[in-house]
Amino acid sequence: MNFIEFIQTNFWHVSPILAAAAFAISIIFERSKALLKQYPMQDADSFFERVNDLVLKGKIAEAVAVCDRYHDKPAAQVTKQALLRAHQPENLIESGLGISVGKVTEAIQGRTSFLATIANVATLLGLFGTIAGLIHSFNAVGAADPQQKSALLAAGISTAMNATIMGLGVAIPCMVAFSFLISRSNKLVGEVDRAAMRTLDMLKQRFYAVENDAVSTLERIV
Repeated sequence: MNFIEFIQTNFWHVSPILAAAAFAISIIFERSKALLKQYPMQDADSFFERVNDLVLKGKIAEAVAVCDRYHDKPAAQVTKQALLRAHQPENLIESGLGISVGKVTEAIQGRTSFLATIANVATLLGLFGTIAGLIHSFNAVGAADPQQKSALLAAGISTAMNATIMGLGVAIPCMVAFSFLISRSNKLVGEVDRAAMRTLDMLKQRFYAVENDAVSTLERIV
């Protein structure tokens, strides 16, 4: 029995494995597109230099407009949320940054963990097919004529092994993709954390620059 025949003759059993494979493929495609193309900011240094320059000049609205150009980049959106709180006390800015970072981190890491679950489920479904194939094989051998026993046993073992390889064929790529996507997610989360720290730093610089200017102006008046 070849693999295609195995699927045709055991379709109702292998359909959950096929469904798991289709679900995994859709997750891998969507997450790969998001984590490799949509979320990373290629020109992060120039972006923060531009925003920092505008913030130090007091042009917060223009800095927010720069962030809006990167509406699909988590680092830019975290920066924007901090800038929108630029007029608030430092502790409120920090709490707002924490909320924003948590929100984008959830979006970055979303659905990737499903791949590990799918890998485990596919392995178990394959094992279930293996056991079911062996049970069917031994039951058939017990009731068969001596001349048919070897053929029935071979067919049952083939079914069992095909179930195993099919489950592993889904599980192994899922685990590889999971490891790769988790690594990319962690890298992007690190970039978001650094973006939050850089934004908080530039807002503090602006605050102390304004404070020093006010002190200098007061000293000249006095």
